[in-house]
Amino acid sequence: LGFEAAKSLALHGAHVILACRSVARGSDAVQRILGEWHKAKVEAMTLDLASLQSVQHFAEAFKSKNLPLHILICNAAVFGVPWGLTEDGLESTFQVNHLGHFYLVQLLEELLRRSAPARVVVVSSESHRFTEIKDSSGKLDFSLLSPSKKEYWAMLAYNRSKLCNILFSNELNRRLSPHGVTCNSLHPGNMIYSSIHRNWWVYTLLFSLARPFTKSM
Repeated sequence: LGFEAAKSLALHGAHVILACRSVARGSDAVQRILGEWHKAKVEAMTLDLASLQSVQHFAEAFKSKNLPLHILICNAAVFGVPWGLTEDGLESTFQVNHLGHFYLVQLLEELLRRSAPARVVVVSSESHRFTEIKDSSGKLDFSLLSPSKKEYWAMLAYNRSKLCNILFSNELNRRLSPHGVTCNSLHPGNMIYSSIHRNWWVYTLLFSLARPFTKSM
């Protein structure tokens, strides 16, 4: 999804920065886009959402380029991964899918305001409907966001992170739209065959069976 969005924007003449965890995959994506249009303005930079320090370094490096920021697409996600903690001590699905993006937007907020009109796009999922992040009294339960190994279920963690995406997007739009920065969240489509299912063979089988009946990338 990220590659197709980046390619489309680049082929329409936008200057595109690919924020990639893997330097090799980022460079490969750049070359594939340039192969379709050699005049495309596209480059890759390193960003690992599982590291808040990496997010900070990326934001600083991007701001040092003195470029405007008109569109920020928060697309990266993990799905079906086993329980694990990031270097920041947080459950990995929660940090990669939500908190890393949240922190990135905070660091780039002033640049977005100065670049107005600007837009933030957060890729969420319809699966946000199948979970809750409040306790029995109706208050936000932080233990549900970054659960212990005993309380962890991969699908539920993914659903919660996608719900966080939407709540974040809605509040960001409320705060920034008066300053010329809009924010939207979206559901890209059910069971689109991308690499997101790669972490567990059961999901890979499920996505493969659904592939003939769903949208292509």
